[in-house]
Amino acid sequence: MKSSAKNIVLFALLSALLLITQVALAPLPNIELVSLLVILYTVVLQKKVLYIIYAFALLEGLIYGFGMWWFCYLYVWTILWGITMLFRKEQSALFFAFISGFFGIFFGTLCSVPYFLTGGIEMGFSWIISGLPFDIVHGIGNFIAALLLFRPLKNILSKTYETYHSKSYKN
Repeated sequence: MKSSAKNIVLFALLSALLLITQVALAPLPNIELVSLLVILYTVVLQKKVLYIIYAFALLEGLIYGFGMWWFCYLYVWTILWGITMLFRKEQSALFFAFISGFFGIFFGTLCSVPYFLTGGIEMGFSWIISGLPFDIVHGIGNFIAALLLFRPLKNILSKTYETYHSKSYKN
């Protein structure tokens, strides 16, 4: 039972960290750390990250409203999680910087699915094309953030998670 309670607290804290970093960087166009954190969480926590992703998506909806964009958050972060799960044993910051960068560049395309479904092919493609400048900035920002922060944040998260779940940890 303690382990379940510990996990709930951990997932809540990590979900809140995603939300806080997203809200703090929201004034900057498509500069974010959520992609990097989802990658890091996945490398360290693996399948457990799905709880964090969906809690984050729910919090986003509660803050910004449950518009069509919100449905994207239900699958886009899961796609990043799945890609990262495939390569979770990789240790290279450069490798994950490329994944994060490409994810940023294709974020708008991934988010266009609801617009294709509701507005047809014209609306879907107009969504993609109008978002290209932002997606390019998003990809560059993701690449730089992951390249600079992947290794130090991975070390911090790994050590914290190990300490948090060690038998010698005092509750």
